[in-house]
Amino acid sequence: MSEKETTKEQENVDKSTAEKETETVQAEAAEASQAEEGQGNEVTAEKEWEAKAEEAENRYLRLRADFDNYRRRIQKEGEAKEKYRAQSLITNILPALDNFERALNIEVSDDQNGSFLKGMQMVHTSLLDALKAEGLEVIESVGQQFDPHLHQAVMQVSEEGVDSNTVVEEFQKGYRLKDRVIRPSMVKVNE
Repeated sequence: MSEKETTKEQENVDKSTAEKETETVQAEAAEASQAEEGQGNEVTAEKEWEAKAEEAENRYLRLRADFDNYRRRIQKEGEAKEKYRAQSLITNILPALDNFERALNIEVSDDQNGSFLKGMQMVHTSLLDALKAEGLEVIESVGQQFDPHLHQAVMQVSEEGVDSNTVVEEFQKGYRLKDRVIRPSMVKVNE
């Protein structure tokens, strides 16, 4: 074999060896990159699962807070309903109570009407006691400072010796159920 041929053969061997080494290095690089991608995919998948778990936990916490708020609101509404359960009944009875008071203001001259009036007073007292047991209170007005939350001014007068903005006369009694005004007092106020 000639030197040229040997050199060519050597070059071919070197080329094939270099190609094989290149292929091996490329294969190893591909395997390494696939392994890295696999780890990268695992890391990405793990991060996705963590994000989904965190989102689910946040939704759970919001749902639980909403339920707690709903439960508290229902409880408050139930307590208010129980506290003011007699309001509609009392509101319906107030005109009858007003009529009783008007009837009691009539002056009586004979004994027969006097005993009838005494019986009406007893009925009025027992009715008022039953309403007070439910939490009804009469709003005091004559001699008090005018309060727009408790009083409804229907007249205004100028009287000497009475402080300004003071209730002078009451035309219709006002009532409060516990802390809620059911009907304000109709009053005359001094300027």
